[in-house]
Amino acid sequence: MRVLVVEDDRDLNRQVCDALKAGGYAVDTAFDGEEGHFLGDTEPYDCAILDLGLPELDGISVLERWRKNGRAMPVLVLTARDRWSDKVAGIDAGADDYVTKPFHMEEVLARVRALIRRAAGNASNDYTCGPVQLDARASRVTVDGSLIKLTSHEYRVLHYLMLHQGRIVSRTELTEHLYDQDFDRDSNTIEVFIGRLRKKLGTDIIETVRGLGYRVTAPDEAA
Repeated sequence: MRVLVVEDDRDLNRQVCDALKAGGYAVDTAFDGEEGHFLGDTEPYDCAILDLGLPELDGISVLERWRKNGRAMPVLVLTARDRWSDKVAGIDAGADDYVTKPFHMEEVLARVRALIRRAAGNASNDYTCGPVQLDARASRVTVDGSLIKLTSHEYRVLHYLMLHQGRIVSRTELTEHLYDQDFDRDSNTIEVFIGRLRKKLGTDIIETVRGLGYRVTAPDEAA
């Protein structure tokens, strides 16, 4: 999963980014509204975390421009303002949720998980396919109850595929949603991660759809 963090307080920005990375997310960051708007308008994100009090361009304007341009990724607003009118303004501009500063980092992570799963049409943080179960809260994968050790990139690939279970996901889409902006993106490495996952999981839930991409389905459901 790939998340954009737009926050001008550099210490807070770093703390949020570190927490997201520890939770298995690829993270891009911006420190003003102009840069944040550009990234959110040109890059694919599974979620954006947006401060309202930004230099150059305020958060409400950033959000309104994203929505006007058809950017539909869920947005979590961070605000130091506690007036109900500011919260209403954020929601009316297109925000999906908000957190008032100061906040607990675990709350931010929980809200990000909720926004991402809802955007994909899922009601739970637990994803199951055949004998494989993925717990997004704990970044934990089991097969028939046995814990499977995955690298961060292997986990990201599996998480994204299971979040979109039953849908064909292209290598390009996986690459765009698994790596941050500065990563040297090579879609060929996706094949390597898929191969490793199949070996570690020991069950054939990841189907290769020739010429199109990959799809996670239970073994008895694969076409």
